[in-house]
This record gives sequence, structure tokens and C-alpha cells, in this order.
Amino acid sequence: MIVKDVKELIGNTPLFQFDAALLGGKSGSQIFAKLEYLNPGGSIKDRLGLQLIHQAFLRGEIDQETTIIEPTAGNTGIGMALAGIEHGLKMIFVVPEKFSLEKQQVIQALGAQIVHTPTNKGIQGAIEKAKALAKETPNSYLPLQFHNEENPAAYRRTLGLEIYQELHGKIDSFVAGVGSGGTFAGVAAYLMKQNAKIRLIAVEPEGSILNNGPAHGHEIEGIGVEFIPQFFDGLMIDAIDTISDDEGFRFTRHLAKNYGLLVGSSSGAALASAVRESWRLPSGSKIVTLFPDSGDRYLSKHIYEGESDLDIGGKNHAF
Repeated sequence: MIVKDVKELIGNTPLFQFDAALLGGKSGSQIFAKLEYLNPGGSIKDRLGLQLIHQAFLRGEIDQETTIIEPTAGNTGIGMALAGIEHGLKMIFVVPEKFSLEKQQVIQALGAQIVHTPTNKGIQGAIEKAKALAKETPNSYLPLQFHNEENPAAYRRTLGLEIYQELHGKIDSFVAGVGSGGTFAGVAAYLMKQNAKIRLIAVEPEGSILNNGPAHGHEIEGIGVEFIPQFFDGLMIDAIDTISDDEGFRFTRHLAKNYGLLVGSSSGAALASAVRESWRLPSGSKIVTLFPDSGDRYLSKHIYEGESDLDIGGKNHAF
């Protein structure tokens, strides 16, 4: 395979098949994880970055002199920076201080600038700062992934289609973490159009508000919401799994130690939820989930330190 543009490597990531019972799930069921961390920028957000930049050019909203400004936890910034390299676009990403140093270093390596906002103001604080910067910056463009319909569209057009085709439509449940909500909503929309019986399971960390729990900080990065994503309007979600930091990181370490899959903690949380979902369904079910990004961008967070063993007893867990 020979390519001349890094964007040619975005998408068409492989599915990894797990025996659910080996992870503490129901015997006879299978879990399939889309290895999105194998995208060139190391995350699922490469798809979104390409969509946001490409569509903005097509609509005439930006040109090569435009400054792109976006609030991000890091991965969307990396994806947008990759997409903008060939155009020489100036990019400024507003990142809360709490997010991993590695993601910020990658953003800077790709030629973009970072502006920090206080951790205690969360992503909402980053959104407000990005809007303020856009107002004072001539010829600037603010994609705002949290409110841009190109967000779910990116995943509906690519990721949802890939998953359905690769599994030949044999899917009982779709399980995925929720941050901006675009990935979940986009894939869900495609799958539900093909088969309305597919179950939709949203995953959040403790400290997120989807399950009406108290809002507070959490160590799992990339998922968790401070407000209900607008992309969830009209979306019928069958269950919301709230995963503790301990459980999410334990699964993350288990994936590294036992499968050689070096993924981030949001992937561990997604797998924990997929195991829970296996117990809700009949034996023989097929559950698909997403591993959104790679673990090497969280090494400063020590995500691989600690216990990696799972409580696997083959019993029906009371979730």
C-alpha cells in the first residue's frame, strides 16, 4: 500500500473480536471493538477533523488565510490539525489544563497553538474562551464540534457504514462512550436506519451527568458530559452505563496486558459497558463498541499502573 497524503489513512480501521466470557461477560456472546486508535492521528477524531475542515472549505466558510479556533480535549484538535496541514491553516485550540500533556504536545507538533483554560471551568470554560478569541480574531472560524451537525454526519457517513458492512448487519447492540455526543449519535443514526432493533448503550464516567449523577471530576478522559449533547435530541437510548475510574482503568490495563491493545481509558470504560450489556442479552449476541484513542497519549497520567486483573467468575452480574 502506497499513499501520498496522510488523510488517505483515515478510516477503515479493523474490528477486534472478543469472547465475552473471557472478559467476565455471558458465555457464547461476542464483543467487537472498532480499533479507532489506529487512525494516523491516534484517535477516532481524525474522521471528525477531516469532515469539519473539508466541509468548511466546500461551503466557502474558510480559505487558506483563515484562523481555525476550537475548544477541545485534544483529539479533535489533532484531527483538525492533520486535515489542515496541506492548506497551511493557522489553528488555535483551547484546552482545559487538566487534559493530558501528550495530546497537547502532539497538537503543537502539528503546528497548532494551544490556549489553556482553568480545569475547574471544564469544557464549558474552553467553549466560552474559544468564542471570545474568535470575536477578536479577523477571518477566524469556530467549528464548535459540540453544536456542529457535521460532527454526527462524519460518523454516520463513515464509521456507521463500516461497522454495519463489516459485521454484515449482524449486530444486537451498539455501545459507545459519550463526549460531544457526535460519534454516538452519528453511528447510532446509521445503524438504526438499517435495523431499528439494534440496542443503543451510552457510556459515561462517574462525574458525568447523563444518568443524573452528581457532576464532579474524573480521570477517564475523552468521555463525560457537563450538559446533554444536542445530538441526542430524538435519539432513543436503551441504557446508560456509568463506569467508575477504577473499573475503566482496570479494563484498560487488562487490554494491554492480555491482548496487546494499547488504548486509552475511554476504551476500557466502553469495554466494561459492553461486558455489562452481554448479561442483558441472550447468549450468542453480538455487541459492537469503539476503542476511540491510543494509550500512549496518557502515559503521564500513569494509566497502565495498577491492577489489571478482572473479576471473572462467569456469573450474571447484577447491573
